[in-house]
Amino acid sequence: MTFTVRAMQKYDVPACVVIINHIISLDGSTAYEEPYSEAGFAAHYFKGAEVINVVLHDERLVGFQGAFEIEPGVYSIGSFTDQMNPVRGAGKAMFEKTRFDCKNRGGTSIIAKITEDNSGGLAFYSKMGFQPDHVKPADHTRPNGTQVDRIVKRFVL
Repeated sequence: MTFTVRAMQKYDVPACVVIINHIISLDGSTAYEEPYSEAGFAAHYFKGAEVINVVLHDERLVGFQGAFEIEPGVYSIGSFTDQMNPVRGAGKAMFEKTRFDCKNRGGTSIIAKITEDNSGGLAFYSKMGFQPDHVKPADHTRPNGTQVDRIVKRFVL
């Protein structure tokens, strides 16, 4: 499959919002609980993330990834791909560019904070080479009151 991975642009926001809001609606596959508006999404990613990339397959945006520098050289990553029409390999293609971008900014590691009930996220980051770092017990509360651990994985650049 051929993918194009590039920095996110403002005109990508509507497609990214559709992707993330669908994922949020699935419950338990992201720590985000409230749907994004386009303005809220743009404010979160364009004002907060140092690295934001999108992946396209046949000119259709099929995913995005944001990396926020949470301390000097350490980036916290979030990855979201189209779950309505999934395209195998999109996440891996995106991660290659995000990893490169973080390293070029002087990054030493990338962490992923994944809720314990997000089996897809846990599997993806393990497949990308992230290693267990630590667990934050009962770090996130679902709308129904269920507390879930957050599993932190680290990728050394």
